Amino acid sequence: MTILIGVAREITPGERRLPVVPDVVKKYLGLGARVILERGAGDPAHYRDDAFTEVTPGAAAEVFAQADIVLCVQPPAPERLAAMKPGSVLLGMLQPWADVERVKLLQERQITAFALELLPRITRSQSMDALSSQAAVAGYECALIAADHSPKFFPMLTYAAGTIRPAKVLVVGAGVAGLQAIATARRIGAMVEAYDVRPETKEQVESLGAKFVDTGVSAAGAGGYARELTDEEKAKQAERLAKAVGQCDALITTAAIPGKRAPRIVTADMIARMKPGAVVVDMAAETGGNVEGTVAGEKTWINDVLVIGPTHIASRMPVHASEMYAKNLFNFISPFIKDGALALDWEDEVMAGCCLTHAGELRHAGVAQALGLQGA
Repeated sequence: MTILIGVAREITPGERRLPVVPDVVKKYLGLGARVILERGAGDPAHYRDDAFTEVTPGAAAEVFAQADIVLCVQPPAPERLAAMKPGSVLLGMLQPWADVERVKLLQERQITAFALELLPRITRSQSMDALSSQAAVAGYECALIAADHSPKFFPMLTYAAGTIRPAKVLVVGAGVAGLQAIATARRIGAMVEAYDVRPETKEQVESLGAKFVDTGVSAAGAGGYARELTDEEKAKQAERLAKAVGQCDALITTAAIPGKRAPRIVTADMIARMKPGAVVVDMAAETGGNVEGTVAGEKTWINDVLVIGPTHIASRMPVHASEMYAKNLFNFISPFIKDGALALDWEDEVMAGCCLTHAGELRHAGVAQALGLQGA
């Protein structure tokens, strides 16, 4: 029997992305699958219904009741999960650590759920890495948000009466999002500095033309992971970072830990040292924020410093964000669609590592421990 892949319109406020785009639909059809798409599902991302050829249009209820594989951006609401067929597959960004009741419902409904946040960090999984693809969008957007709200030009400007010095931007965190923010701010013309607790990121930062802020503290630990700093090291790190924060015109923070609250890096004292009119863009606002005083979804003035806590950042660029995300999903599931049928391979390291629930069982030990569901 030909497998049916379903996509419904996202209902989370502020979410505009789509987990499939027209070119990727054609790839699913090429594998022998069929696709059912809720009418208007692509409208928020500027993909109109007439752009999707050879799909079956339907209502959201039909998508969840009929699909063998449901693709999503945000975790579906409980009533939608309850409507899914037992044994069907759910694939997307499922926020596995966020809601114990959702995990229990997936178990009760016998749904095989794959959360891309759990993707093993190996070379073969890079083309499926939705966290990285969407972080690249967010880093780009946050640099533009900072430039838009800054009272200064980012680039050096020469005009009839003289020369305007370029703005100085500090990016905290040199992961995918941070590196994209650095590259974008540099392209606009700002002078850019960057900081990360991992000293091995210095080369990447400098390759983009930015200056690495060296606090004199290394958090490098065994196996490539950061170690816990001593109190003395934390104080030294904070003082050096505070100096850099105080000298910048725009601060972009990007530090995030999947499944945990965002680390608090920038204190109120550091904000107080910033220049009048300085702008802070806290990319981690949705998970608690890197900056003391950040309010998710709000612009907050702290003295004369504007602190912005943007949410659903990738949705601000929904066309390309959807395209990138749709390709991530396709690259994950397509190897297991053969002649129009689904053939899951539990010997596959990526599939097994990404599985949240299957056949009524919670399959991911890390999530089980975090949610207190060991043995569930």
